[in-house]
Amino acid sequence: MGEFELIRRYFQRPQSPAGAVVLGIGDDCALLEPSPGHQLAISSDMLVEGRHFFANVAPEALGHKALAVNLSDLAAMGARPLGFTLALALPQADDAWLAAFAQGLFALADAHACPLVGGDTTRGPLNLCVTVFGEVQPGRALRRDAAQAGDDLYVSGRTGEARLALELMRGTDWAVAACGKEALTRQAGLRERLERPAPRNALGMALAAVDGAHATIDVSDGLAGDLDHILQASGMGAEIELAALPVAPALRDLPEAQRLEYLLAGGDDYELLFTAAPAAQAAVQAAAQASQTPVTRIGRIKERPGLRLLDASGQTVSLTARSFDHFVGD
Repeated sequence: MGEFELIRRYFQRPQSPAGAVVLGIGDDCALLEPSPGHQLAISSDMLVEGRHFFANVAPEALGHKALAVNLSDLAAMGARPLGFTLALALPQADDAWLAAFAQGLFALADAHACPLVGGDTTRGPLNLCVTVFGEVQPGRALRRDAAQAGDDLYVSGRTGEARLALELMRGTDWAVAACGKEALTRQAGLRERLERPAPRNALGMALAAVDGAHATIDVSDGLAGDLDHILQASGMGAEIELAALPVAPALRDLPEAQRLEYLLAGGDDYELLFTAAPAAQAAVQAAAQASQTPVTRIGRIKERPGLRLLDASGQTVSLTARSFDHFVGD
């Protein structure tokens, strides 16, 4: 099977121009036309075998995640998805693998009205790169540099489950001892949180319409580390109330030190971490309800630089929560 037959068989779908897509797969470039008066939001993410996923991951799950991590970036900007491209390197053209991968990819694409509009394929070590395109009204993008002193700090969903699933899949001794060998099958959805994350696009778009919603980031490398990106861009500090962090049932039996590490620095959560003025609290909760996404207030933005972690009595706790870095040892 040649390159163009591979594309035609698994990735080219019958479609007439619709929405923002004027011209999709089949020419040198796709043509997108955003809504009048909107800005384009563009993001790329790469998934590399051995670095971002195990070699034996189900191809359907990999197709889902390849797009999900990019849709999550659009969610963090409050942008509506328009379309995406896929650059795919494959060791070989395996029919069963490609069919399952495409199934997972297009199921999520269809759910978010985000069509595949182009890309490239080649032979090589398994590597996936997605570039996603979205649109947002000028002045409504939820930029990292927009946090203001006094803002409440929120997180959607829960963090830490993906990291626990990763350690259980690795067979990390203490994780297996704390949770049991059957934790991945016993805890419903634990492995799903790692392999099939749910991008929070409905919440992101709802927040973009909220007056008083400010800085937002998706939690991909750990809550504390990703919050630091907001603080650096905004020139602010923050306080996190550790007792307010939502804790998944699967994490409750972990030793406290590991539980806090996973909550604050686990990574691969793809939740939204955002700030909003206290006066916007009701509107934030309405956005959460409308998008069917729970959000929890976990702290506040401060003028004083730096991140401070507070215990239940309001005292500062000394913890190191380092986010993931591709060029620093694990």
